[in-house]
Formats: sequence, structure tokens, C-alpha cells
Amino acid sequence: MPKLIKDFEIVEDNWQVLGLDGCEASIDVPAGNVIVPLAVWQAQKDQLQARAQTLGVWLNSDQMAEELGDDATQLALVAVYFPGFMDGRGFSTARLLRERYGFSGELRAFGDIFRDQLFFLKRCGFNSFSMPEGTDLEKNLASLQDFSETYQAACDQPLPLFRRRS
Repeated sequence: MPKLIKDFEIVEDNWQVLGLDGCEASIDVPAGNVIVPLAVWQAQKDQLQARAQTLGVWLNSDQMAEELGDDATQLALVAVYFPGFMDGRGFSTARLLRERYGFSGELRAFGDIFRDQLFFLKRCGFNSFSMPEGTDLEKNLASLQDFSETYQAACDQPLPLFRRRS
């Protein structure tokens, strides 16, 4: 079973991701922990709501947090797909899901992400990282602690440094 980084630990990934190669909205969703594309959630929302604890939805980089909106709070997991390392829209999506829509579950980054981004992904609200195959997860886990202090407020530290010092 593949592994990932979640909440500062390396754990087994017990979720199955559906539809990375283009998925029909009418696809049969298998039992178990499944992450479905946003189009499947939107098309089958009524049937899928009953299994919210074993269901996640993933957003592509061109899909906005608003498209999932308040539905996010009904889900155990929301994943954001990064198709390339130069596509930073997922950072904004994560922040919006956490701050505007109140999502408190597992927020997973997957796709073309790498070690240098993890600390900043964490600052935006991600708490789970599915790295490309062959990645040294121990080194990536250590990178979450690259900086001991931050100046700005973010999802992982709501107070800026000057407020924490006073």
C-alpha cells in the first residue's frame, strides 16, 4: 500500500483516487475510502452524502474552491491536484477551503508537488501530502520543519509574529 505524509507522520494511504484520466460523472463509485472528482460529487451528491466519512472529493487546478463550497464540511477529505510545479492555484484553493468554507478535515495535496513546497502548502492549510512515487518521505517530512518561525498569519498560525510577541 502506498504511503503519504499526514499530520507530521508517514502513514499508509488507504484512499483510492478515481478518475485522474477524465472521469464520467455517472461512474459507479466503489465501496471503501474513495476520492472522486468534483464532477462525480456534483452529479451523484444525493447518493454519496450518506457515505461522507469514507468519501473525499478532489479538485483539479482549474476548479475553484467555490465549486465545492460549503459541501466541503460534509466530507472527510478534500484533495487538490497539482498538475505541474509551476501551477500555484491549489495554494489559494486550500486557504479558501479552510478560512471561507470552514473545512476542518484532511486536506491533501497530490500530483506534481515536491519537498520545497511542503512547508508553504502546510501554511495554506494542507495537512496531508501524497508525493510522487520514489520520493524519500523521511526527507520530505523533515522539510515541514525547515523554518522555526513565521512572520505572517496563515492557516497554520492565525496570529502574525508581532501579535504573538506582545
